[in-house]
Amino acid sequence: MTNQPLRIGILGMIHDHVWDHLPQLQHSENAELVAAFDTNQALRDRIKNEYGCPTYQTPDELFSQHELDGVYIFSSNQAGAELAISALEQGIPVMIEKPMAANLSQAEAMLALAQEKGVCLMVNWPFTWWPQMQHAITMAKAGEIGDIWQVKYRAAHAGPKELGCSDYFCDWLFNPELNGAGAMMDYCCYGCVLSSALLGLPESITGIAGQYRPEPLGVEDNALIVMQYPKAIATAEGSWSQIGKLTAYATAIYGTKGTLMIEPQKKGRLMLATEDQPLGEEVKVQCPLLYLQTATEHFAHCVQTGEEPWELCNPTTSLKAQAILEAGIQQIK
Repeated sequence: MTNQPLRIGILGMIHDHVWDHLPQLQHSENAELVAAFDTNQALRDRIKNEYGCPTYQTPDELFSQHELDGVYIFSSNQAGAELAISALEQGIPVMIEKPMAANLSQAEAMLALAQEKGVCLMVNWPFTWWPQMQHAITMAKAGEIGDIWQVKYRAAHAGPKELGCSDYFCDWLFNPELNGAGAMMDYCCYGCVLSSALLGLPESITGIAGQYRPEPLGVEDNALIVMQYPKAIATAEGSWSQIGKLTAYATAIYGTKGTLMIEPQKKGRLMLATEDQPLGEEVKVQCPLLYLQTATEHFAHCVQTGEEPWELCNPTTSLKAQAILEAGIQQIK
């Protein structure tokens, strides 16, 4: 373990989530931004102007000029997986934005290579860093609500453009080859990884989807995946046409002794209902330790200590989610 901050390179900036992670790097004592790559001049100019780092038009240029301790990948799902494999082949630890890849074969290749090289591969799921989500998963896995019999997650908004996503982001989100699908890949993936973390791989998978927006995007804008387990069911919902925020990012975990409801975002509450408290009461959630507060701090911790990424961000869990997504997508095709 080293006390020196990790030297991080950014590979790709066409995924808008990159701009949420750069301030983390800027303020971290455990990692620092050293260079960035993207094929788009405007994105290279932005990161150079805002963060003062050198930029490159190809990943090979970046690799040749800098010694890196890790890379963050924010490209399309398809190109991101290719960039991850390129970095892993050089023994460089990788943090890639969810869902992991555009398809199952890419995800399998990434995990196999990371294991072969013995380097960290972490998949960033933004809801991992909600303290109440971490607490709920810990409670559920510890059996505090009994045997889990249902898991529900719904991710929804009015649409990527309506949400303010950039043209760079939307150009590949609406491309089924670069994204892997539409709303099913982008938003059902959350429910798939949550179910994978709590219940593993299901026995059967059903996927349905449709285009319900007044102006179609060329891919499904609403989707649902149902997962059947031996003694449980799970649902993953995704919508790009929902008006308002009611039910958006709603999470529920049902057990034989209690029900957990996780409110969204970092300041959301964790509610627990039991036979004694049928209307539910708030569970006190402590602030997580630093290494569980942000993706940057967790990645630095895993690389420096050799520990596996936590639950949702573990590549084995993400691979299961990718397998569920693949089955759902094949059905809607």
